[in-house]
Amino acid sequence: MKNKDIDESNDKFRLDKWLWAVRFFKTRSIAADAVDSGKVRVDGDRAKPAKEIKIGMLINIRHKDVDIECEVTGLSNVRRGAPEAVLLYKETEASIQKRESAKLTREADHAVRERGAGRPTKRQLREIKKFTGIKY
Repeated sequence: MKNKDIDESNDKFRLDKWLWAVRFFKTRSIAADAVDSGKVRVDGDRAKPAKEIKIGMLINIRHKDVDIECEVTGLSNVRRGAPEAVLLYKETEASIQKRESAKLTREADHAVRERGAGRPTKRQLREIKKFTGIKY
């Protein structure tokens, strides 16, 4: 009986299938669209969804405001659980540091606005109603 989970040298591993199996994208069609639109680069070059992936290739993925650079360490066409999917790639140190610094800046910018900008607060609305005398 042949096991499809085992990496065989004669199998072809498509880029879009690998991105889906490694759980970077929820569906294979979304992965293919990302590759077509240039959000995924293989060894620095644009690729097609059917590009054959090999161990040691460097893949850059721009997904949801996050840039991820990883090296292929394993091949699979089967989508598995997250703990097993993580074993198929290794993120570079530069990518990890870049992602964490972006995370810190996003947290610092969250819910910051200038005083008086945006919608009035509940308290301000009450004061406006009292001042203008308008009944809503």
